[in-house]
Amino acid sequence: MQTTQRKTIFSALAALILVLSATAYLLADRYLIEHVEVANIPPAAALVSTPVAVQAAAAATPAPTAAPQKTAAVSTAVTSAAWNYRSDDVTISIKKVVTGSGASTVTYFTADVVLADATQLSNAFAKNKFGRNIIETTSQIAENNGAIFAINGDYYGFRTDGIIIRNGVIYRDQPARIGLAFYTDGSMKIYDETTTSAQALLQAGVWNTLSFGPALVQNGVVAASFKNVNIDNNFGNHTIEGNNPRTGVGIIDHNHFVFVVVDGRSSGYSRGVTLGEFAAIFKSLGCTDAYNIDGGGSSTMYFMGRVVNNPLGDNKERGTSDILFIG
Repeated sequence: MQTTQRKTIFSALAALILVLSATAYLLADRYLIEHVEVANIPPAAALVSTPVAVQAAAAATPAPTAAPQKTAAVSTAVTSAAWNYRSDDVTISIKKVVTGSGASTVTYFTADVVLADATQLSNAFAKNKFGRNIIETTSQIAENNGAIFAINGDYYGFRTDGIIIRNGVIYRDQPARIGLAFYTDGSMKIYDETTTSAQALLQAGVWNTLSFGPALVQNGVVAASFKNVNIDNNFGNHTIEGNNPRTGVGIIDHNHFVFVVVDGRSSGYSRGVTLGEFAAIFKSLGCTDAYNIDGGGSSTMYFMGRVVNNPLGDNKERGTSDILFIG
């Protein structure tokens, strides 16, 4: 082989290696490397009981905007047994439901929750940091925050848009999709992010938002269609219709919520459910409104120190960026 040909081949290989290395780095930077925007976020309990100024991780990052804080109620009596919990201000009742048989078996868990104060339903971030690719399992985040009950959140760290308000603090204001808002008066509303702003929501009394979807039930009516549901356009993202593990939240009345986690992708134990089937579950439980949040391997329900469901049929939790919990 002539020297010129060798040089050409070596140059081509070197260029290919550079391209592959750059691509690998960009993918790692987007999906693996932690990007902390706000560090040392105080526990939710501190935000409820005392006004706290949350500092940004870097001087270039503006401090989040906090809403007026409330004082949390203090329980004087607590009882718990198996999958039930009762105190002066919190009642939780969890049930396991199995339908079908064989390959059509579906297994899911419902948690009926009644609160005295809407701010008892709080959010916590993985590692107490806000940003991209910062993850811990639902049970780890729950334990770190003294949770009685928790479910995985919307995995906000997988995307860079959406309106993100957590425990009365604005962290992101990039309207993109149909979102969910929890209010300090105990109500829960599904809304179009593109028609409002984080500041307007905060002023209206929003305590927490989730940015995922779609809406499952609105004003007592199951959504007509779930075709072409698009949560985000990230590389590797795929349709969320079909039989999948699911996590969602619904409301029956002020401060009366229902959380549902469906296991899936485990033949003979639970195949998962479609979005239509998921909506029907919430409707059957008496919810006037219900909203789908992150599912698949993230779908996890935690109660009193243990994981209630069986993630992906092999008892292995997937890391997530946030949880909803009751402490």
